[in-house]
Amino acid sequence: MTSEGTLGHTPAVLPISYAANVRALGRGLKHLVVVAPAGVFKRKATKAVLSKALGKRMADYAGALAGEAAPGRRGATASSMVKAPGAKSDGPTRLTVGVLPDALSRYNSPSRADSIRHVVSQVALGSTGKVGVLLVLDDATHLLAASNAVGRALPQFSRKAKPTRAKVQLAAITTDGTALDFDDHLKATVACARDSAELVDTPPSDLNPETYAARVKEMLKEIKGVKVTEIKGAKLLENGLGGIHAVGRGASTEPRMVVAEWNAKAEGTHVALVGKGVTFDTGGLHLKPRGGIEGMKGDMGGSAAVLGAFRVLAQSGYEGRLTLVMCIAENAVDERSYKPDDVLVAHSGKTVEINNTDAEGRLLLMDGLSWAARELSADVIFDAATLTGAQLISTGVIHAGVVTNDADLETAMVAAGKQTGDLVHPLLFAPELLQQEFSSKIADMKNSVANRMNAQTSCAAQFLYAHIENAPGAKNRRWCHIDLAGPSFLKGRGTGFGVALIEHAVRGLAD
Repeated sequence: MTSEGTLGHTPAVLPISYAANVRALGRGLKHLVVVAPAGVFKRKATKAVLSKALGKRMADYAGALAGEAAPGRRGATASSMVKAPGAKSDGPTRLTVGVLPDALSRYNSPSRADSIRHVVSQVALGSTGKVGVLLVLDDATHLLAASNAVGRALPQFSRKAKPTRAKVQLAAITTDGTALDFDDHLKATVACARDSAELVDTPPSDLNPETYAARVKEMLKEIKGVKVTEIKGAKLLENGLGGIHAVGRGASTEPRMVVAEWNAKAEGTHVALVGKGVTFDTGGLHLKPRGGIEGMKGDMGGSAAVLGAFRVLAQSGYEGRLTLVMCIAENAVDERSYKPDDVLVAHSGKTVEINNTDAEGRLLLMDGLSWAARELSADVIFDAATLTGAQLISTGVIHAGVVTNDADLETAMVAAGKQTGDLVHPLLFAPELLQQEFSSKIADMKNSVANRMNAQTSCAAQFLYAHIENAPGAKNRRWCHIDLAGPSFLKGRGTGFGVALIEHAVRGLAD
């Protein structure tokens, strides 16, 4: 699988390929990037490994540059020309070192994935030619997270008149010089995460509910055995999906729910992946102000994450039953828009009084989750969403917030985050303390909290849970909500956050 041109439209930039070893990485190389912890450049034994891998001259250059780069707590780069452009001698023209910090907190990934992403994103790749990235890792088990971090640092969407034509190739070794192999699962994970980031980066002039659904179908068509169905427009109301319909009915393209099935007849645990896919969020009649409305093309990052995870699992032959539920709408404004004081009927049967049209994502997800529980009878449900700005306040821009009704699943999610580099931190699950925030005098609940100072992100998750807690089979149903508002869209670019995390977590259910 390749990450280039998978969407069937404008070819992706910065394609990534993989080298079997450092010698292969060096062929035709214009720019070498060596990424390693600071201590690697200082240890005598590891310096010898670098000398053997790169040649003494290049290893000495790397050590000297590393001495100039103070990694601090996040990591830093230093770069230099190592020969004149056009010179006939073998080897790259430019050398860059990405120096990673040696010290890590217990909330970080041992792979230093975030620091890898940070330093690689700072590298000036040049407009053309081959860029080789050599990862020097403390442990072979860090390869997936490190490789995914590189992929997440290199967005493949561009609408520039003259986009970069550089091509990136990865190689990896451990600190003892062992060459590491990039297997098909790793390559698929990186490619699908980059594709998901590309979807997030696509402007709303190109990505609306109709074109988004078409791209989803195009991606899934490549996977033999996946069955896709779509419910849209008035059919949403006929199927009791009043939340999705209300949010999207004011847009020029109809709202919809796309459902994809894999191994529909498989026995055992049935896992459903539910995603919020708001292709652009104006805030509805509670219109967002300038400064808050820019970047709202990224409000479908949760759906892009579950789509990517589903693709990796299906492509790699996941043996369990798996269903993807994508709730897609544009929260636009016209005379048909849903209004404050409206009362909607959710798929769960609950009535919801609208007190905030900018709390629209939960209205999509309440229907998607209820569908997964009631129509699909899923045993485990993951949902992902750019649900609350409060998530950034709660857990920051690197860690997503997770809320789950299962303590073991919470522990597993934290471990999956550290393993993949898609870090998460648990938030409150306390229905008896938080459900009161949604009290309504005329309906079963309101859609936004009464007290915005009372654990907003956990409350938003509690709103979702209220639509599956009484569904048949609820006693044994495991549910995990991932609020990735911060890490899925950093500095104006999609990151592909959540693809590796969710895929790894689903696989872990069988362990």
